[in-house]
Parts: sequence; C-alpha cells; structure tokens
Amino acid sequence: QVQLAESGGGLVQAGGSLRLSCAASTRTFSNYAMGWFRQAPGKEREFVAGISWTGGRTYVRDSVKGRFTISRDNAKNTVYLQMNSLTPEDTAVYYCAARLFGIVENTKVWDDWGQGTQVTVSS
Repeated sequence: QVQLAESGGGLVQAGGSLRLSCAASTRTFSNYAMGWFRQAPGKEREFVAGISWTGGRTYVRDSVKGRFTISRDNAKNTVYLQMNSLTPEDTAVYYCAARLFGIVENTKVWDDWGQGTQVTVSS
C-alpha cells in the first residue's frame, strides 16, 4: 500500500496553467505505474494520464493531448501533471493513483488513491 497526497490545484482563468504534484509515501515508488484521474460534478471519474515505472512510457487521453504532460521523479517519490491552455471543461477534482501492473484507464483496478485537489477554470 502507498499513501498519496496531491497538491497544486486552484482557481485559474481560461488559457492559464497549473502544475499538480503527487507525493508518495513508499520506499518502492519506482515499482508503481502512476496516473492522474479527474471527476467533475455529476460525472464519473475519468482517466487523464499515466506513466510507467521508469517514466519511459506515458499515455494521455485524447482530449488533453498537446496540453497536459505527465512526468515523475523517482528520487523524490513524486509524479507531476503539467496542465497548459486550461479550459472550463477541465474543471474537476484531480486524483493521483498508483498501480503495480501498468497503465490502464479503468479506475477500478488502480490500487491506491490520493484525496484529490480541486482545479477550477473560469471563463
């Protein structure tokens, strides 16, 4: 089990940027694939981006390609989500997650979750 803590959310205007961070409390951080998910009011939680154990493979959902970038620093036990050109449609609670078996979009098979950080984009 790994404990996760997100930070970096806030209120921004459309076209602005935010960088989310997720700090993990585990000595085996490099063994986990890491992911970012988001959930808007009245909507199901959806996959945003994922990154492999070493950072050599990433996947980003089509709607945020070219705007969002996921990265990790295993020495710091931290994963990041850089979000540029934000739109009101990006407004949601963003969650960090960890999984031992690789990147997938299904929320039910991710092992551990953070508590989330609110991102609000004004128009």
